[in-house]
Amino acid sequence: MESSLPQILIETTDSKNNVLVFFKLRPDVITEDNLHSNILVSSMLDSPINSLYQAVRQVFAPVLLKDEKWSKTLDPKLQKLLSELEAGLSTVLRRSDPNCIGTEFTENDVQAILTPTDEFQFWKECAQHGNKLRGKERASHFKDLFEDLAKHYYNLDSFSLLEVVDLVETTKDTVDNVWRQTEHDPYPQPRMYNLLDVIGSCLGRFVQRKLTTLNLWEDAFHIVKENIKAGILICEQWVSACEYLTGQLWQRYTLHQWKNEKYIPESLTELCKRLDEVLTVRTLHEKLTYFLPSGEQNDLHLAQVFEPFAGLNPVHCNPYTEPLWKAAVSQFERIIAPAEQKMAIKLKKFISEIQDSPQQLIQTFQKYKELIKHPNTSKELLFERETLLARLQDYVKDYQTDFETRCHGAPGDVSGPLSGKNLSEVVNNIVWVRHLEMKVDDAIKLAEALLSDLSGFQTFHRSAGSFLEQLKVYEQEQFDDWSRNIQSEVSNPKSGLCIQANSPVMELDHVFGTLNILYSDRLVTLLREVRQLSALGFVIPAKIQHVANTAQKFSKQAVILKQVAHFYNSIDQQMIESQKPMMLQSALAFEQIIKHSKSGPGGNAQITWDNPRELEAYIQKLQAAAERLSTENRKLRKWHTNFIEKVISLMNIDLLRQQQRWRDGLQELRTGFASLESQAGDYLAFF
Repeated sequence: MESSLPQILIETTDSKNNVLVFFKLRPDVITEDNLHSNILVSSMLDSPINSLYQAVRQVFAPVLLKDEKWSKTLDPKLQKLLSELEAGLSTVLRRSDPNCIGTEFTENDVQAILTPTDEFQFWKECAQHGNKLRGKERASHFKDLFEDLAKHYYNLDSFSLLEVVDLVETTKDTVDNVWRQTEHDPYPQPRMYNLLDVIGSCLGRFVQRKLTTLNLWEDAFHIVKENIKAGILICEQWVSACEYLTGQLWQRYTLHQWKNEKYIPESLTELCKRLDEVLTVRTLHEKLTYFLPSGEQNDLHLAQVFEPFAGLNPVHCNPYTEPLWKAAVSQFERIIAPAEQKMAIKLKKFISEIQDSPQQLIQTFQKYKELIKHPNTSKELLFERETLLARLQDYVKDYQTDFETRCHGAPGDVSGPLSGKNLSEVVNNIVWVRHLEMKVDDAIKLAEALLSDLSGFQTFHRSAGSFLEQLKVYEQEQFDDWSRNIQSEVSNPKSGLCIQANSPVMELDHVFGTLNILYSDRLVTLLREVRQLSALGFVIPAKIQHVANTAQKFSKQAVILKQVAHFYNSIDQQMIESQKPMMLQSALAFEQIIKHSKSGPGGNAQITWDNPRELEAYIQKLQAAAERLSTENRKLRKWHTNFIEKVISLMNIDLLRQQQRWRDGLQELRTGFASLESQAGDYLAFF
């Protein structure tokens, strides 16, 4: 077959059969010699749109845009066009391909959502092209909630590993806000399940790409350690976030409850395990080279210990590479066995010198945990590990005694929890017990890593675990007691927590003449408690959250009004008694604004929190009047001080020798009085 151009003829039918396509690269006659160089083979599954999209997304875009060899040869305009093609095909696939979204679209169809960016783009498209106004508004709401996150994930490769650690926390907060939003119909659970999954996959691929840029066996240990730990932290944080959200928080959220089992991103769990193994291998080598002199290192061939890993990419973990990885680790352990034995002898001697210091002993085992948990070293240090177990038992028992002594007292008391700064009692107690939980949990983890084969381990593990559970119960009881008390106060109109949007902003006490802002200090404390408890991971009851949201809405205005009220209630003490008549007009004007805090056409209705425009205008009016009175008072006090100084100066003048100086001083005094009199009228009572 000869022609000027290669041709591909594919019949368009309604058949859903998969298609295998053979086509020529050049218009040459096919022979045995050019068969393999001139014919390409491709497949077309389901639909041409889906096949093209998958080929661009998974083959050509990564190679041409991310591979250094090819990306630098491709014009930036072409790179942009390729990205736009991928995005455009994704859009068409979601909007029109019946094989991917179904002829009757439902939100549970997530076949085309392969990355977080796909999901964000999905809601953007629904907001623009939805069929119903209500659906478009809902999609727009989700789009807005995802907006900041979408920018981060679109530019994910520009982030460092440590920056993505922070991004994981932001991602957790965002998906939580999306799940618990109440403005529109809930976010579908299958769609959220898929989103959590694709976010995990995206984060895993990011960690792999970043770590692949390093030589994990030859680069400096501190660099490798820092990057692997950041990668592990990313994986652990997202696994923990998914477990917490789907296993606890959302299962207790009655307005939109998570059904079925909690979701755990298995791929990230496996990647985290692999990274931990890589770090253990590097740490073992580092500890051995640190303890052993260079001569012994050469004798034990420590320079060749990483040879078993040659040809393996350590961060690519899947069922196919796992046997190869395990074989390489096993060979590595055989190579370092002689070095381990020498190291164990040195470590044994070092531990014998510090075993009477429990804290130092625990720190040493923690520092060399990766080395000590290896079977050869672990066997050699049997006596030392038994000593550590005894110390950990005493360590946890001391914490338990301290807890039982302090748990019933008030913060700061001898028999109460240690107190922190700017913390209410409930937050202080929870922070205190969290610190104890962390200490006990660290002891349990250290024992699990190094002491699980000892006869006394199970007894210690049960007692420490029981104490840890006791701490968690105390923590939950603190929060539950606080929740009950606050909800009870919210129901009590006199508690100071019953702020209503349509309630007056202030009242004037006609008995004592004081101005009171109807926004109690208890509300300020509640806002701080809600913010801190939320940061600690507690789910605030809806009733309390509603009060906090209402209080937060008016907190800025309340702060300003409290400042004005303090000025009004204390200005009398700031004035000099003899000058009060001189400020009578300004004081009366200020008081009139206070007494006539009305709104509406006839000025009959009180100004309330839910009328922000009138409230803002009234606050500005109050501030202006207060500023005038304050400025006038400062000026008069300054005049008063100047007059006192001039009188004292005149008293020190010798009238016989310095008559002219006396006259000059007296004239200055009279000029000052005249100037003040012209400003203040006839209220110079002190003259």
